[in-house]
Amino acid sequence: MCEYCGCRSVPLIGRFSEEHYRIVNLCGDLKRAIESGDGVLDAAKALDVVLFPHTEAEEVGLFRELRTDEVYTATIDSLCAEHEQLDEQLTRIAEGAHDEYEDFEKALRRHIDHEENGLFPAAVVSLDGPQWERILENTPNPA
Repeated sequence: MCEYCGCRSVPLIGRFSEEHYRIVNLCGDLKRAIESGDGVLDAAKALDVVLFPHTEAEEVGLFRELRTDEVYTATIDSLCAEHEQLDEQLTRIAEGAHDEYEDFEKALRRHIDHEENGLFPAAVVSLDGPQWERILENTPNPA
């Protein structure tokens, strides 16, 4: 994940980036559970509890505001579709499709890369103060 442009100094972007770290760490827990054959459902639930409030927060705040600029529409549509795909994959893994884990992890890491090294820096340089205020008003706080 990016450490160079300074976009994490924007509190919401910093929060989302920290959540990405947590999500990746929870993926490691899920992978180890699958490898050992023990605790897969618990590990999948632990990941779900963090991942999907995170994606919802992105969509109702930052993504909603960026969608008002047609330059970002296709990117936002793609990222939202990726959120849905990740949800479906994690559900199948939790239900026993452990062979899907590798594809899930690759898709998740690629998704995070698109946000960290594309959308987040672009948002920081293109959004103004009133837009960030609206984003913060619409973004739920983490539990």
